[in-house]
Amino acid sequence: MTEEKQPEEMNVNAEAQVQETTNAQPDEKVVLQQGEETAKSDASSQAQNAEQEEAQAKEEDPQVTIAALKSQLEVLAKQALSDKEKMLRAVAEADNSRKRAEADVERERKYALEKFVKALIPVVDSLDMALEAGKSKTENAEDAMVQGVEATLRLFLKELSSFGVERINPVGEPFDPNVHQAISMIPSKDVKPNCIVSVMQKGFILNGRVVRPAMVMVARAAE
Repeated sequence: MTEEKQPEEMNVNAEAQVQETTNAQPDEKVVLQQGEETAKSDASSQAQNAEQEEAQAKEEDPQVTIAALKSQLEVLAKQALSDKEKMLRAVAEADNSRKRAEADVERERKYALEKFVKALIPVVDSLDMALEAGKSKTENAEDAMVQGVEATLRLFLKELSSFGVERINPVGEPFDPNVHQAISMIPSKDVKPNCIVSVMQKGFILNGRVVRPAMVMVARAAE
């Protein structure tokens, strides 16, 4: 009985060994896939190495470096030329503005009194008329001349006032050293002490500033 069972056991062991061997062998698809991945990885590494070598070669190539520097110099030269042109235009505009300002100042200096002169021309005409009237031999020539001079004076003072000029005629007013210049003091019963008795020369004020103080005589208490 024991001898008959040995062949069967041997067959079972052989099948098991075959099965184990089959399981141990790798799958062909897996092997192919791994081979493809390895090949791709190698190709990628080779490409990167080639690019690095090419870049390094360019960096080390003096001709490439010189060409790049020349290109940069050309760009900088164009920029410098553009900046110079802008600067020259700005300088020219500033110079033209300065010349225009100087011309305006010179024109204002020459013709600053134009309005004032136009205002005085009628006064001159009135004086001419007064002189002509005084030369007349008629009976009323003297009166006509006086009236003409008075009219001329009124016209003249009117034109002066339009330019901010005021006449100072302070008879009877208290003495003010800011606008009056005392010539002397005289006793007076009619005028209060320290007030102006008479005006020797009238003063003038231009826009609130004294151009010429009025020359006056001041009253003091009578003895």
